[in-house]
Amino acid sequence: MAVQEFAAGKNNSVPEQETNYTFALTILTSLFFMWGFLTCLNDILIPHLKAVFSLNYAQAMLIQFSFFAAYAIVSLPSGILVEKIGYRKGIVIGLITAGIGCLIFYPAAGYRSYTIFLIALFILAAGITLLQVAANPYVAILGKPETASSRLNLTQAFNSLGTTVAPYFGSLLILSVAVKSTEEIQLMSYADLSAYQLAEASAVQVPYLGLAAALLVIAAIFALIKLPEIEAASVAASNSKGKSFDDLYHNAWGYKHLILGAVGIFVYVGAEVSIGSFLVNYFGHTDIVGLPEAQAGKFISFYWGGAMIGRFIGSAVQRRIKPGTVLAFNAFVASGLVITSMLTFGYVAMWSILLVGLFNSIMFPTIFTLAIDGLGKHTGQGSGILCTAIVGGAIIPVLQGVIADNIGIHHAFILPVICYLFIAYYGAKGHIPAYLKTVKG
Repeated sequence: MAVQEFAAGKNNSVPEQETNYTFALTILTSLFFMWGFLTCLNDILIPHLKAVFSLNYAQAMLIQFSFFAAYAIVSLPSGILVEKIGYRKGIVIGLITAGIGCLIFYPAAGYRSYTIFLIALFILAAGITLLQVAANPYVAILGKPETASSRLNLTQAFNSLGTTVAPYFGSLLILSVAVKSTEEIQLMSYADLSAYQLAEASAVQVPYLGLAAALLVIAAIFALIKLPEIEAASVAASNSKGKSFDDLYHNAWGYKHLILGAVGIFVYVGAEVSIGSFLVNYFGHTDIVGLPEAQAGKFISFYWGGAMIGRFIGSAVQRRIKPGTVLAFNAFVASGLVITSMLTFGYVAMWSILLVGLFNSIMFPTIFTLAIDGLGKHTGQGSGILCTAIVGGAIIPVLQGVIADNIGIHHAFILPVICYLFIAYYGAKGHIPAYLKTVKG
């Protein structure tokens, strides 16, 4: 049944639809968990590969650049693909692609090749990009339009569950192998060197082989189960009054609130990823708390765990308070916390930056649902544009890496502060669609 019919309120079909939607939303949470887990493992890979290949901060951030660059290249084609083959098939292809990316980690670690690692990360991210393009609007569509933001926040909470547990397990499996310096390696006997290289490679190979298997199993499940078939091209837009405005523009690029939302996604992902990427090295800094890498990596779980808790809270709060208002408030608080960390030392600096995760929580799903409001038949294209903007996670961490190499890691966080201030503007004013402004005028 088309979304338009459900939104119109055909009473005889609502119970059946709600049952179907409940099952679909439940099974979709596994996707949000998996791509959250995979994305957050980069925060553990960065300090590990930085030590293995003796990289500076800017070079180490090429890990995030390769990963999030996939969003810039793959998102728009993914939007077109999803409009042609549907959400479910797009999800299956995305899972298989991500699984292939995980498999390539095995030769990357075996050959100790940073280039192959970057290629593997790009392919893995290409699969996750397709998953995001398909799954985010699918969740927003499956239910009442007025609760789309709350619904997407709830499913994104399971994304945050993945990002919460990933650093802990990653620290145990990957950072548990202490990387030795070139001088130490040169002094090793052949037998000791072989054993060390095997342990170092296995620290990355085993976790990603397991993830590849999990992704392929989930792909098989999605290929076999039955989900509500809603064609992306047929989705009608709706605002609070349930009216369609998709005839105002020839394509999604004509919607100013979508374009500003894409900028919001760009700076949000960039800020969130930049902070997470630097935490292990930040906490190891003598001006902060001087933690060893394996211990510092476990604390990242608090950063992402805060996002998980915040999304569960945000899902309930946004049923009573306008999403834009909640977004603006969270962005202002996040910017204040980052500034606090920059101006302090020790555990105050550490916990203030970790607390940012709690206020990051509702930003992505809220910006996303506000940006696609009223797009109608252009929803698929709009989703592709928004997912392209996730490339902020590639660019902003590299820029922060350059800043850190020049002025130090402690004050390099000024870049996320600027990002959060734009998000506050979008929540307060920039998200209002032009047709609503016209109606109010």
